[in-house]
Amino acid sequence: MYLGRILAVGSTEFGKFVAYRVSSRSFPNRIAKSFEDRVSIVPTEGNEKDVFKNPYIAYNSVRIVNDVAVVSNGAHTDVIADKIASGMNIRDSIALSLLSMDYEKDDFNTPRIAGATTIDGDSYIGIVTHENLIVEKVEKGKCAYISTYEHIKPQSVDYKASNAKEAAQFIMDQGKFEEFTNPVTSAAAFGRDEWNISSI
Repeated sequence: MYLGRILAVGSTEFGKFVAYRVSSRSFPNRIAKSFEDRVSIVPTEGNEKDVFKNPYIAYNSVRIVNDVAVVSNGAHTDVIADKIASGMNIRDSIALSLLSMDYEKDDFNTPRIAGATTIDGDSYIGIVTHENLIVEKVEKGKCAYISTYEHIKPQSVDYKASNAKEAAQFIMDQGKFEEFTNPVTSAAAFGRDEWNISSI
């Protein structure tokens, strides 16, 4: 099953996490690049001109701000992170950013998806489509995922990871996520006392 972009948030027995996967049929020539406080999705070398074909394919997918890890499938990652940094609570930061930026105006009306987790394990997950807006709190100690196609409402999931690298790998091709086609690249932040970042 093809879900498009996928993100997951929540807690495992070893720590808290956010994770993101690019699945793509139209623009597979992309990679996730890790930096100190973020992960960026960018075209591979030689495919930089793809951003002129579709402006939505390059963005920060993970941002760390204070004790919060933010994850999304677009430029709203930065908008959410900036609102949290300014003092707004997580739920409102996600809801306001999704509402104001709206779904992507491409050929598929691609939804914007987003999530965030605190180092203490408070998690939220959300989506804006051309039909609705959802922002939900994930039960503490649990995990949930959402995607741009098919699974456009939060879904509970068993997530197995003990560090950032394992969290990025799990959403790429393990557990429930093995069922979903066209994986391209992935990223995650994982934390116990502080956040660590990894990308594949």
